[in-house]
Order: sequence, then structure tokens, then C-alpha cells
Amino acid sequence: MKPVGKPGRTGELMPVEVALARLLALAEAAPIRDTETLPLAACEGRVLAQDLVSTLDLPPWPNSAMDGYALHLADWTGEPLPVSQRIFAGQAPEALARGTCARIFTGAPVPAGADCVEMQENAQVQADGRVVFTQSLRVQQNIRPQGQETTVGEVVLAAGTRLGPIEQGLAASLGCATLEVIRRVHVAVLSTGDELIEPGQPLGPGQIYNSNRVLLCSWLTRLGCEVLDAGILPDDLPTTRQRLVELGDVDLILSTGGVSVGEADFLGIALREEGELALWKLAIKPGKPLTCGHYRGVPVIGLPGNPASTLVTFALLARPYLLRRQGVQAVEPLTFQVPAGFVWAKPGNRREYLRGRLEQGRAVIYKNQSSGVLRSAAWAEGLVEVREGSTLAQGDEVGFIPLSEVLG
Repeated sequence: MKPVGKPGRTGELMPVEVALARLLALAEAAPIRDTETLPLAACEGRVLAQDLVSTLDLPPWPNSAMDGYALHLADWTGEPLPVSQRIFAGQAPEALARGTCARIFTGAPVPAGADCVEMQENAQVQADGRVVFTQSLRVQQNIRPQGQETTVGEVVLAAGTRLGPIEQGLAASLGCATLEVIRRVHVAVLSTGDELIEPGQPLGPGQIYNSNRVLLCSWLTRLGCEVLDAGILPDDLPTTRQRLVELGDVDLILSTGGVSVGEADFLGIALREEGELALWKLAIKPGKPLTCGHYRGVPVIGLPGNPASTLVTFALLARPYLLRRQGVQAVEPLTFQVPAGFVWAKPGNRREYLRGRLEQGRAVIYKNQSSGVLRSAAWAEGLVEVREGSTLAQGDEVGFIPLSEVLG
């Protein structure tokens, strides 16, 4: 990627990093501390409220990593050894008799007195039942030591960890039947504007179907939020005031469109009357206008109304805010550097997030990058990041954020 001019000079536009830092600071100032204890199977997507500290060694005793034979290496001089016992996983073995070996299976406890396990592929059983070992052996070979994975008192998962199948499995391996998690974030989602109409209704003159609220409600549910669908706000100030009053018990009001300084932007008017509102012009494309404030103490984030703008700003700004309020530290999506499969000749003063996918290892972009074209995101596999003041030639490295990094 080739910078052009003076990257970083964006005039009155706020850099993406600055906007994110401000939102995260606001989130940290209003942490959600309420917790609940849930069965382990119900913890998918939830955030751990307390450090998970191991109460046992894992594994709790030395065990065999292979199907094979356990022996005490110092007692063996190369001669065939008789088998004194068979040890299956789940059994408590006897101490190993001197001058013998034990038939042992994967996961079974290694008997006291044994310090080596040889895999069965390198052992030969003679007609009299004694075992010949055909390879050189070493102490602790193929033995998983006690506490190899974790020891008593060790923090296995830190508070603020988002729990998924792997974390749930790890908790189960430590014997946890329940976990204490942060309660769900309560988010009210609303849209603004008389031009919006619900899917399934006939379109009138100048009307469009409302896609943003469906997108956000579904996305928030994936994030583990408790979602209140607050519907469409009409262009009417008394109705807007009343609706906001009804939303006083949520943790966040998330809106799309209609929050600015215009005389018809009634949500913005209501927020300024009984709350506070900051309008940020971001150095991001799509999604330059973003608002943040409070209404009677309830945080409000206003996303831009164009569908692709809603998607990008929620993914990169609102989503991290919601996670940080629950105590999650790693809130930014992973970005991978990949070769560009397109040319970007005109540098801009905003960071652009193009809807794209990977083809033969290169990032290619949808033909129409208009902020109103949600189809571009349905076609895409990720967001292609083009930095401010930059051009791209074929093969230049470019940032790629998989949608899988932000959709859950």
C-alpha cells in the first residue's frame, strides 16, 4: 500500500482509532457488573465474571499418551519382560512389579514404579507372552505428567473471557458444572424516519423497507445481548420523547439514522433537550456521521442510516463498545494482511472499508461499494481496509477483516 500526500491529516474528521478509544472509555465508565450463575451448557457467548481458577491438577496423575507398555527403565537391560497387569483408562493400577511391564492404554494412569511407556507398534509379543522392545527408550517417554495442562490455583480463564465451545470444554475438564457470567446487555434498537416501512407492508411513495433494524437485532442476539425491538420512530417530536422515556431501563439505545442537527431530526432534538449528544464526523467510509450521548442517563449510539454504513460502524465501533461494557479486553477483530487483487488509484482522506472476499489468496472487492448497497456485504467474506491517503497496485498488501471476526 502506497501512502500519498500526508497520511493522517483528516481536517475535521476524527480518526477511527480516536473514535474507538473514546467509545471504549465510555464503556469502561459504565461497566455492567451484575452477574448470574448458569449451567455450563448455557454459557455459550457469555462473558466470564470471575477468574476460573483450577481446583485440581490436570491431568490429576501421570497417564499414558499411547497404547503400549509401561516399564521401569532402570530395571530393563534389553531382555523380554513379562506382562504383570493390564491398565485401562478409568482404572486404578497396582504398583509395577519389578522386572515386569504393564499393558497400558491411552489415558490410563501410569502405575507407580513405571517411568516409561513404549508404543505398541515398537513392541513384539512373544509366544510365551513376554514383550520385546525393539527401539531405544528414554525416561518419561510417552507419559503425560501430572499437571501438564494446569495445576491447582492456576488461573485458567481470566474474567472478561467470552465463552465458546473450547472454553466450555476446558471448564468441563476442571469439573465445573456452572459458571458465573455477566448478565446480558439490554439494548434497544430503533430506526428513524417516515420513509421507512416494515417488510411485508406495501410500499408507498418515497418509502423504503427498513433493513437496518433486522440486521442489528439479529447481530445483537448473536453477541448475546437481550434485544428490545423499539420499532420505527416517526418524524414527530412528542412521540419521540415518549418512546425514549419508555426505554429508560436499557443499557444502550442504538439507533440508525436521524440523529444530527437538522430541524427534522427529532431524535437528535429530544436527546439535546433532556440529555447530551455529540456528533462525530469520522474519517471512515462508509459511515462518516456517528453520534454518541445519553438520554436521562441511558447511553445512546446513533449509527448512520445507509445499510453498509450501519454494518461497518457497528462492526468496528458499537460492537467493541458492547463487549468492553461486559469486561472483554480483546474487542478489536483480527486483521490479516493479504495481497490486493484490485487497483486503488485515488487516495482519500477517510479510511475505507470495502466489502470484499478472497479469491486465489487475493482480496477482491464488490463492483458497487455504495453505502446503500447491502448486497455487497452478502456477497463479501470480509472488509478490505484501505488506509487514508493510500493507493494500491495489484499485489500490494492490504488489511482484511473476515466477517466471521465481527458477526459473533
